[in-house]
Amino acid sequence: MLSQNNKDPWGSQSQLPPDLNALLQQALDRLTRFFSGGGSGGGSAGGTSGGFGRGLTMGLLILVGLSIWSAYYTVPSDSVAVVQRFGKYLDEVPPGLHFKLPLGIDKATIVPVKRQLKQEFGFSTPGASDPNQTPRSRDGRRETQMVTGDLNAALVEWVVQYRVSDPVKFLFEVREPSETLRYVSESVMREVVGDRTVDEVLTIGRQEIENEALIKMQELSTKYVMGISIDQVQLKNINPPRPVQESFNEVNQAQQEKEKLINEARRDYNKVIPLAEGEKDQRIREADGYRLKRINEAEGDVARFNALFTEYRKAPEVTRRRIYIETMQEVLPSIQSKVLVDDEVRGLLPLLNLEAQKGGQK
Repeated sequence: MLSQNNKDPWGSQSQLPPDLNALLQQALDRLTRFFSGGGSGGGSAGGTSGGFGRGLTMGLLILVGLSIWSAYYTVPSDSVAVVQRFGKYLDEVPPGLHFKLPLGIDKATIVPVKRQLKQEFGFSTPGASDPNQTPRSRDGRRETQMVTGDLNAALVEWVVQYRVSDPVKFLFEVREPSETLRYVSESVMREVVGDRTVDEVLTIGRQEIENEALIKMQELSTKYVMGISIDQVQLKNINPPRPVQESFNEVNQAQQEKEKLINEARRDYNKVIPLAEGEKDQRIREADGYRLKRINEAEGDVARFNALFTEYRKAPEVTRRRIYIETMQEVLPSIQSKVLVDDEVRGLLPLLNLEAQKGGQK
């Protein structure tokens, strides 16, 4: 049974509609006027009978008011209400205004099924309305202290985001399901962190830890029939213990400097090597092209010579004369001065001024 002054575990509050508040206020005002205006005359028997009647009427009105007060409830839009009658599960009702049997006969428990809830481990968000969202003051630091697979210590903070997938199982299958989820989450996180080295936990293994923890938490929640669906596991701050934190920061800084130098070397490598590879491929292609060109030219020359030789064998004199004429047509145009000598002339001058003929008749 929800009353005006009672809140559910997630901070919502049932409120009376304005018209019903007005009716109750009017009834109380009438009762006040009735008892304040009662006369004192008559006999003692009459006074006693009148007082008993007025007391009975007042009791009936109070009973009616309490019945009306506890007969209705409002379910928020992101929740459902699980109704119990004398403690036994009766029904699951959707958001809106609903009525139930008053005076504790029916009890409606509001469960936020569409709201994403979260639990924080190792730290607390101010203003949290869910008491199970933040760790207890004595458990805040203890939850974060874990031992890695290489027997080193680490302080791990994380957040679990979940939803209520089955309100009936959430309320009746497990006692204190939200508290149980905290224990399940802490157990799984210690197991996952304990399977990895401290370097993996602090640096490169965060994503793998989150994914593995999510799967194992969901498996345990399903096994325990908690009615909870795990949406996300997110690691927050992960630090070494305070006595060695300064030394670890120095080692981490050196590791980052090493990675920086490696990345710079890879950048220069990727800049020079592909250029050299490109030049090598270009020269290989050029050489291959020159090879194909020379081969094709040689094969062409051979084919032309073979064709010419075939024609020469058919008519040697004609072919010889044709070759001579074609050769002279190619050679003579590039000669500036020409001297023709006849083999039958016997009295050729021993000296001939050929320089004086330059520019003259060719």
